[in-house]
Amino acid sequence: MCGILAVLGCSDDSQAKRVRVLELSRRLKHRGPDWSGLYQHGDCFLAHQRLAIIDPASGDQPLFNEDKSIVVTVNGEIYNHEELRKRLPNHKFRTGSDCDVIAHLYEEFGENCVDMLDGMFSFVLLDTRDNSFIVARDAVGITSLYIGWSLDGSIWIASELKGLNDDCEHFESFPPGHLYSSKTGGLKRWYNPPWFSETIPSMPYDPLVLRSAFESAVIKRLMTDVPFGVLLSGGLDSSLVASITARHLAGTKAAKQWGAQLHSFCVGLEGSPDLKAGKEVADYLGTVHHEFHFTVQDGIDAIEDVIYHVETYDVTTIRASTPMFLMSRKIKSLGVKMVISGEGSDEIFGGYLYFHKAPNKEEFHRETCRKIKALHMYDCLRANKSTSAWGLEARVPFLDKEFINVAMSIDPEFKLIKKDEGRIEKWVLRKAFDDEEKPYLPKHILYRQKEQFSDGVGYSWIDGLKAHAALHVNDKMMLNAAHIFPHNTPTTKEGYYYRMIFERFFPQNSARQTVPGGPSVACSTATAIEWDAEWSKNLDPSGRAALGVHNSAYENQGSAVSSGIGPEIIDNVPQMKVSTPGVAIAS
Repeated sequence: MCGILAVLGCSDDSQAKRVRVLELSRRLKHRGPDWSGLYQHGDCFLAHQRLAIIDPASGDQPLFNEDKSIVVTVNGEIYNHEELRKRLPNHKFRTGSDCDVIAHLYEEFGENCVDMLDGMFSFVLLDTRDNSFIVARDAVGITSLYIGWSLDGSIWIASELKGLNDDCEHFESFPPGHLYSSKTGGLKRWYNPPWFSETIPSMPYDPLVLRSAFESAVIKRLMTDVPFGVLLSGGLDSSLVASITARHLAGTKAAKQWGAQLHSFCVGLEGSPDLKAGKEVADYLGTVHHEFHFTVQDGIDAIEDVIYHVETYDVTTIRASTPMFLMSRKIKSLGVKMVISGEGSDEIFGGYLYFHKAPNKEEFHRETCRKIKALHMYDCLRANKSTSAWGLEARVPFLDKEFINVAMSIDPEFKLIKKDEGRIEKWVLRKAFDDEEKPYLPKHILYRQKEQFSDGVGYSWIDGLKAHAALHVNDKMMLNAAHIFPHNTPTTKEGYYYRMIFERFFPQNSARQTVPGGPSVACSTATAIEWDAEWSKNLDPSGRAALGVHNSAYENQGSAVSSGIGPEIIDNVPQMKVSTPGVAIAS
């Protein structure tokens, strides 16, 4: 990931303004610690903080076409850049960077070039010939992007809120799958897949087609000129990513540069479900496995940094972002700059445990559509910003455009959870990789129950967070919550605690409106709560809130206090421990 900042059409083109843009761009330096660039053309500024993944030696930005009339600042990866270069035989490229194709594509195809890009991206392109510009964000919002408007009439674009919140009168999240054109002065959707209308598909399930599509999605993400690895929690999604990567790594350019043995990474509290399962899968696949342990206190100490970097007060996002934030720092310290992760599968296949209660295939499918459309506010936000905080890039093959099209075209009847037929959540994905001759994974891992990341790192993590919040937020504060926070009023002490921290960093009204709200159970949308009358009495985003579904549901465990999770657990502060069998990433 990189960090981009653009100020377009400002009334001040002075040296002082340039200094201010540089100052704000430095707020994004964690995203791109390798190099900085700033281009000014009249009243437009394009700044870039680079994380070098492809062509580290010469791919610095901003990037240009041959005569430098088109300039672009990009955050992302374009996986089909070599194929696109072949479609531009009359163009000369200055670098080997995958993003170098964008300016040249625009020269040939105009705004239509955006739909030709296969990858994750946010970019600002300035055409100096007529001083017009376009801004675009990838299909589902894997990369983060914000747009703002200043009192002088200028438009601001930044990878994170902190790049523009102090200088804009109003700002908001730039919608995924959209393009902004200065010529029309508005947004338009460039990504229009069949599933977006929520029409119920009827394609029969073909496990081999689904398997092939996902393998292709993983393989294309092995494009790298720097050391990389996989995040491996031991759950279905990350384990499949690791298995496919391990199968196809040999023979790739990355293997020739950095060795054919895959590195895998897992984080959790001592004795957590993920650590145990992750180690088992790593042993099965033969990866060099790095296991990071953290304590509840380690996580609590990091909460303020997490909220500053992830820029949200959403409870489930903060719960899951914290261990990922801690793990990313350790991964980067080993010299790794890119990881492949398993986000997106649960949204596409209805993997969250509340999908067990879907009343019919139509509601099941519509809920998956709603979940994919909201990913940019939740899991994509977490994966992007938790890793980018330390200059680490996360790639997510489940959110490959072509794979989503294949998976979302399957008749949802095949995705429905039917316990009496032995079909658990994400059955179509599990079945696609259930190969008796050449097993991808051990059977019990392939059919392991869904565990949300914030639960899988250790159940006492969430219980500890709730106990900590209760020490800082009293009942009187909760009584007045609606008056203090009228927008997205927190309904729990944990939510109130996060909100106080967020408002300290981002006090603007626009900032609080970038965060989603509404009731949720086990990560459901508000609509799906209606599937079970009992859920409205137990609104919590943890998977354990899926009463009657999760093997360790709250109903079987008692409260945090009765489980012995109280203030005493956050008074000792042991250091984070790391077990790393071989720190050097070498061939």
